[in-house]
Amino acid sequence: MPTDVRESIEVARPPDEVAAFMFDPANDARWTGGVVESRPLTEGPLRAGAAVERTVRFAGRTFTYRYTVVASTPASVELEIENPFPMRVSYALEEAAGGTHVTIYARGDAGGFFRVAGPLLNAMVRRNIRRDLRALERCLEKP
Repeated sequence: MPTDVRESIEVARPPDEVAAFMFDPANDARWTGGVVESRPLTEGPLRAGAAVERTVRFAGRTFTYRYTVVASTPASVELEIENPFPMRVSYALEEAAGGTHVTIYARGDAGGFFRVAGPLLNAMVRRNIRRDLRALERCLEKP
């Protein structure tokens, strides 16, 4: 079952501050639910070709996966994940009145264990992204 989830939130901070926090893998565990550890495999900021390894808890399982940055600008990052199933995740920031409009867009095709959970997967991904966005907002607005 294909995953295709897009969620947004307004954060009352300027885009450059949101990007500095959100696009730094050292902050992943602070705002991305389930992330136990995030370890950059490439030095420097997230840019095309950079790789990060994350250990996460998701759907009752703990596993490690790697993402690779396939595109980046000062206001966006697109990640490609191969395992546990192929997925692309985009983070996009747009200036908004009083802050930043933040969008996370996840799309992919589940296989293996996750295909069995297919009917619930989109709902789980949507719920997790909403939680992540609220956590991001809390981290940036109420440090």
